[in-house]
Amino acid sequence: MTSIATSEKIAIVGAGPVGISAARALKKKGIAYDQFEAEGGVGGNWRHGVYHTAHIISSRKTTQYPDFPMPDHYPDFPSAAQMLEYLNAYVSHYKLDEHIIFNTTVEHAKPSHNGLWELRLSNGEIRQYEGLVICNGHHWDPRWPSYEGKFDGQMMHSKDYKDPSQLRGKRVLVIGGGNSACDIAAESARTAKSAHLSLRRGYWFLPKTFYGKPTAELLDTWMPVWMQRIYLGTLLKISVGDYRKYGLMKPDHKLFEHHPTINTELLHYLKHGKIKAHPDVKRFDGNFVEFTDGGREEIDLIVCGTGFNVSIPFLEPGVVDIEGSIVKAQWGLVAPHHRQLYIYGWAQARYGFGPLLTPGSELIGDLILLQRRLSHPIGEVLQTMRQPLPRTHLLDPMDTLRRMKSARASLWMLPLVDKYLMPNGKQRKSGVEV
Repeated sequence: MTSIATSEKIAIVGAGPVGISAARALKKKGIAYDQFEAEGGVGGNWRHGVYHTAHIISSRKTTQYPDFPMPDHYPDFPSAAQMLEYLNAYVSHYKLDEHIIFNTTVEHAKPSHNGLWELRLSNGEIRQYEGLVICNGHHWDPRWPSYEGKFDGQMMHSKDYKDPSQLRGKRVLVIGGGNSACDIAAESARTAKSAHLSLRRGYWFLPKTFYGKPTAELLDTWMPVWMQRIYLGTLLKISVGDYRKYGLMKPDHKLFEHHPTINTELLHYLKHGKIKAHPDVKRFDGNFVEFTDGGREEIDLIVCGTGFNVSIPFLEPGVVDIEGSIVKAQWGLVAPHHRQLYIYGWAQARYGFGPLLTPGSELIGDLILLQRRLSHPIGEVLQTMRQPLPRTHLLDPMDTLRRMKSARASLWMLPLVDKYLMPNGKQRKSGVEV
């Protein structure tokens, strides 16, 4: 087994939208790195995870990287193919592929006794790096529901849905009210024998546009959440009305307490009788599905749009805690007790990635350079400064931009805290006492 020491480099895991943004920032700041990607090309979920007919739900302007705008001829809601084309163009423009090692999986990563990070790769190599930026995404580890009884038809996760031909001529039940679930329900309305949607609670459903403008572009960075709720809530009352008139449940939470679903077609097909809404599934009975209201439907195919787990299976257990969908990292990025370990892109923003990723990646680059000057792990310095851990995996883009700006403005304080306020005792390097 080959062992390679690269002690003055950072390793980036993943070359999706988050990973290539991190790579761009490190290259810009002159930080040496290698990037590992399990697939044969960049794009992450846009390469291997989305269905062929997918379009973004945010908008072109709220998804593009600020330093690399999408082409003007792209529509407001680019397709999956256009998104992949755009991400490849970003990589080509900044010559990021020079440092990407494709078709190579990081099978295990752990802090080493010498203060470095040890990576075991699928090609048999063992490499050691100064630091690790984990960008392995959050749309790849399917979360499955569990119900009483046995279903005799076909069941798949939305992750496995690729093409409308999988629905054609079948009685389809989609479980879940998220964006993928509702997209597949709308596809079923067009191509399946019958289309059904099961929701365990009430969701907020927003049209993709209001008066011709993408919904994601209606909110400005200065708007607090309470103002966003009043603004969009008023528009919804005027343009959509009471969800119960569509056969849906009234939302059981405030707007933005959970991710709203952005889908114009769902309400259209509900009103045309092409989709039938149901409450939660109670039990399976052969080819029949029984719902909590006592209704029963004969179903051929169930598509579970029930979300994904947040997981980092290759990282040594105990290095970073994950509670449900929340990674317990300082500033949502920095490992609490280890030098040069950053968990990036695990949270979910309400709209596109670009405006958040570029400043977030710049922050990581600054933190890597700053950590080289500090005696203690930055996570422990932030703990001493009483910086709170994240309490949700949901990101309000406007609030997140303000927090990142505040974080970068406070970086000058960290060396002072590291030198004068940190508790006495042995210092830690990559989780190992020195």
